[in-house]
Amino acid sequence: MDWIGKNTGMHYEGMCIRPPSEANSILLQATVGCSHNKCTFCGSYKDKRFRIKDNDIILSDILFASRYMQNQERVFIMDGDGLIIPYPRLIWVLERIKEYLPWVKRVGVYANTKGIRMKGEEELLRLKEMGLGIIYMGIETGDDQTLEAVSKGADSRRMLDMGKKVKRAGIRLSVTVLLGIAGKKRSLIHAKATGELLSAMDPDYVGALTLMVIPGTPLADDISAGRFELPDNVGFLMELREMIASTNLTSGLFFSNHASNYLPVKARLPEGKEQALDLIDMALQGKADLRPEWMRAL
Repeated sequence: MDWIGKNTGMHYEGMCIRPPSEANSILLQATVGCSHNKCTFCGSYKDKRFRIKDNDIILSDILFASRYMQNQERVFIMDGDGLIIPYPRLIWVLERIKEYLPWVKRVGVYANTKGIRMKGEEELLRLKEMGLGIIYMGIETGDDQTLEAVSKGADSRRMLDMGKKVKRAGIRLSVTVLLGIAGKKRSLIHAKATGELLSAMDPDYVGALTLMVIPGTPLADDISAGRFELPDNVGFLMELREMIASTNLTSGLFFSNHASNYLPVKARLPEGKEQALDLIDMALQGKADLRPEWMRAL
């Protein structure tokens, strides 16, 4: 996830977050915060109380984009889980995008399992017809014990069901997983379970991020109290290796090139799996450079 600041022409509230792949998109903040906002590792929306913005504000931003952002062919609807917007209002937003931004080729949105579950199969199909082309979902891990520990609000079964639901609608699915989220003790258990969940879900894109501890979060408190221990660099690499080794996709991209990661990996699975594993093995042998700590970022 990348952070953006304020733009005086758009009604942005607080610090806003978007996927790295939406760097050149029109950023439309239709919701403020995250409807769940309980994950122990996340401090992204602690300064915001969740709400859906008024239609007149959303329309004002779309009209601003229609005048000043005519070279940007994608829209990303923020904040944390834009798909939580009730279906009629989300259709209204997509209609206004089509009306005033006719050159836009794709709309993307973050979603959690609750937001996906609230939409029927036919509704998702209609959202796709109206331009919703990709959904980003943070699954973090396939290990149910870890999901419960970090208060994710869903187990691996629900993650799988909701991921498949998105795929059935023909909407591209990009999921994120978190290296280190299970701590040192369950590192490889988490990695294997996550690979198995990814294999069953078969997303189009997988983005592996490395956990960065945010001060003030419950997870940071657990670390300070000695209740949670992060893997070391070797542990992170072994976790990444186990995760990729356990992941079998039909034809999906697996990335670990986010700024938080020690070793950038980009592989199309299944054909690129062995090359990715070879690169990790080289890093474990000290034959491939890792990103220094000072260069890592959210």
